[in-house]
Amino acid sequence: MSGSDRSGNDSIKATVVFLGTGTSVGIPALGCECAVCTSDHPRNNRTRCAITIHLPDGTILVDTPPDLRTQLLREKIPLVHSVLFTHEHADHIFGLDDLRLFPFRLGAPVPLFCEEVVEARIRKSYDYAFSEREHTHPGATPRLEFRKIDAANSFEVLGVTVTPIPMRHGPHFNVLGFRVGNFAYCTDTNHIPDTSFELLAGVDTFVVGALRRKPHPTHFCVDEAMEAARKVNAKQTYLTHISHDLDHEQANALLPDGIDLAYDGLRVSIVID
Repeated sequence: MSGSDRSGNDSIKATVVFLGTGTSVGIPALGCECAVCTSDHPRNNRTRCAITIHLPDGTILVDTPPDLRTQLLREKIPLVHSVLFTHEHADHIFGLDDLRLFPFRLGAPVPLFCEEVVEARIRKSYDYAFSEREHTHPGATPRLEFRKIDAANSFEVLGVTVTPIPMRHGPHFNVLGFRVGNFAYCTDTNHIPDTSFELLAGVDTFVVGALRRKPHPTHFCVDEAMEAARKVNAKQTYLTHISHDLDHEQANALLPDGIDLAYDGLRVSIVID
């Protein structure tokens, strides 16, 4: 797909595509017969969370959820050039094998930008991809190359600067959001430190997780996400990582101007100076 160019003042116009906006079990949830899970409204059908950022030099994927192949086919995204990982939970890494075809077209392994703890989980979960055993044929396993990042330093991917946003995800996990230009993506968190809010200053489009109406021990609820949105003061905030507690139309009708539920397939234009 197309969706990025360079303007005359050297800023980059890019497109963010929301591949998935659902909680870890997806919506509809298996075995659930609630009104949202049985809804025929397409925006109540939510696959596991991921986005792509389409740039002049290629496509960045953020996380590899179990629904990845279906998501990329649905959005007609034929190639991913680099992957960023927010954290190591199953709903964010267990579609990694779907990257197997991309090295043929890239002519090199797929770069994976992540912290050491995420790399360790991927190496354990996908040990076959890193085995020294001779492969039977090209493409038998994914060809992957880790690029270590740390939460304290920005880094370059496909010609743009990516700034990590350190956050907490319950009592046991440190996770990252990412800022690219005037856009920031902060899913799966229940605490954003003051120092991270400073990194979000000046963002025009802010994406933040909002699991449900009631508080949760590891995720922002809607009210907490809206409070974070007020602190960031972006022109537009989108809520993601949404459970079946929130019907798309009903929940959107109750949100203030400038805050909306994201949905699978949503496209957002961003600018990177």
